[in-house]
Amino acid sequence: MERTKHTLNELLVGLFNYILYIEEKNLKESGVNLTMNEVHTLESIQKARDNSMTYVARRCMVAQSTLTSNVAKLERKGYVQRYKDEVDKRITRVSVTGKADEVLKIHEEFHTQMIDKIVGDLGLDENQLLMESLENVLGYFREEYYDKTILVEDPQ
Repeated sequence: MERTKHTLNELLVGLFNYILYIEEKNLKESGVNLTMNEVHTLESIQKARDNSMTYVARRCMVAQSTLTSNVAKLERKGYVQRYKDEVDKRITRVSVTGKADEVLKIHEEFHTQMIDKIVGDLGLDENQLLMESLENVLGYFREEYYDKTILVEDPQ
């Protein structure tokens, strides 16, 4: 059992690190000069069903103060814009700019190519057991490490 735990840990950490490394390398080769954290923040803003800073912070799984700092950097670089809600001026909203759309397109293409390669080369389209296992692992992380001080609902 200890060997299984060790191997699983090595696989998860290795996959995570390889994906981040390759993803960052791909962005740099495409001329994008942003960190992976910044790109993932842009992605969360773009995909959020509610673009309030509060909701986006939950979606990013960070404190609102952390998101405020990250958004300020992205705003200075021209990737996002902040504005007050038209109805409730206490609410700050955030949206991506056209400059961010270009980065997010590159990012999305990377993910598409990565998944296509995995499914095609490894034949994973037929491997239901792997899909179910990965869904279970993700479910475990969502349940076990769900920080209720930051999140009030599932960020997805």
